[in-house]
Amino acid sequence: MFDIVHDPVPAGLDQMTPGPALGALLASIDVDRVSGHDRVVVLRAQQRMASHFQAQVYAAMASVADHMDHTEFADDTELAWQAAATEIRAALRLTRRAAESELGMAIGIRRRLPRVWNTLSDGDIDGRRARMILHGTSHLDDQAARRVVDAVIDDAPGLTTGELATRLRRLCIEIDPQSARQRYAEAVAERRLVTEASPDGTAHLLGMDLPPHRVAAVAGRINRLALSLNTPDDPRSIDQLRADVFLDLLSDIQHPATGGIVELRVDLETLAGLSEAPGDLAGFGPVIADIARQVTQAQTGGQWRFTITDPRTGLTVSDGTTRRRPTASQRRTVQARDRTCTFPGCRIPATQGDLDHRTPWSQAHRTSITGLDPACRHDHITVRHRIGWARQPLPGGDHLWTSPLGHRYTTSGKPPNTSPGPVTPRRHVPEHT
Repeated sequence: MFDIVHDPVPAGLDQMTPGPALGALLASIDVDRVSGHDRVVVLRAQQRMASHFQAQVYAAMASVADHMDHTEFADDTELAWQAAATEIRAALRLTRRAAESELGMAIGIRRRLPRVWNTLSDGDIDGRRARMILHGTSHLDDQAARRVVDAVIDDAPGLTTGELATRLRRLCIEIDPQSARQRYAEAVAERRLVTEASPDGTAHLLGMDLPPHRVAAVAGRINRLALSLNTPDDPRSIDQLRADVFLDLLSDIQHPATGGIVELRVDLETLAGLSEAPGDLAGFGPVIADIARQVTQAQTGGQWRFTITDPRTGLTVSDGTTRRRPTASQRRTVQARDRTCTFPGCRIPATQGDLDHRTPWSQAHRTSITGLDPACRHDHITVRHRIGWARQPLPGGDHLWTSPLGHRYTTSGKPPNTSPGPVTPRRHVPEHT
């Protein structure tokens, strides 16, 4: 067989800031003619350009609104807004609602949160992250919202949207705990059950605005029961099993009891009532201090693991469970060390996944704490063993993952939301190779 000759990509493409020079280079590249490794490099460069142009679109929208505010309808702010939205609606062939939504986004990041617009224009975040930051801070006043942005924006490029949402919720609670408590009380007072038909002839059953600690306990039980039924003889997927277990439990169809754990992390000052810093509920994210204190003090129907940390260092000072019977020592130690799956961006709690041997047991014939890492079932079986991603432990508890195309990503081994000062969730950083 002949070796395939790939076109080279320009040196430094992965570090170029978006603008005319990068646009010209990308226009000269046929992505189907470069190596598999370089196709990912081109993908990232194209995304930076797309983010840059999206920022310019928002700048143009905000400029249309500025013109209406200052020139056409200077004495009527509401009419100026409607006029700007109507111009955008007609120019871009949008619905009225879509035009107003996009204009709100444009003005929000151009006027209210300029650091978000600058970061989008630099290509460091995409439109999804920009929108998430805007919406996640919409209930705060401008000054508080900008403080949240200052705390999160430098880390945002390395966070998945799920990680970013968690970080935003925690920062918003920290910056105004009284408001967070009030919003929680008002929302949970509106809890309800919603049923709706889908276009496919199926139906949705939704519990809305429920207490998060109870949702975590129920979801954990459903997941454990589904995993117990996930055998080679059962053709259902894990999602189908979870849905069927959910309906079985509501229909009073009995399943065997299963032991399980829901994990909460809270700092000592919050537990003592000296601070309103949020706790962290595995698989859900930040919860207000009142919920964190209730969970650690209550004897709940399920098994809860709580970890109490020093608010200054983030180090564990105590941990335990609300039931007498603990998990196996090795599993518990590994899960306390790495609270989530270690694959970049995955937030599945370690208590709901597997413990993966760094060296296959068939080769090492031993199981040790230092040789185990938590991984969700998908990333353990599919990503690592079937697709072939390689994982290497690094000093300090970090994990280096290498893709089959040769791209490397470092996942911090530091548990999320435990550092002093501004919170730093688990993040992954691509290493340009």
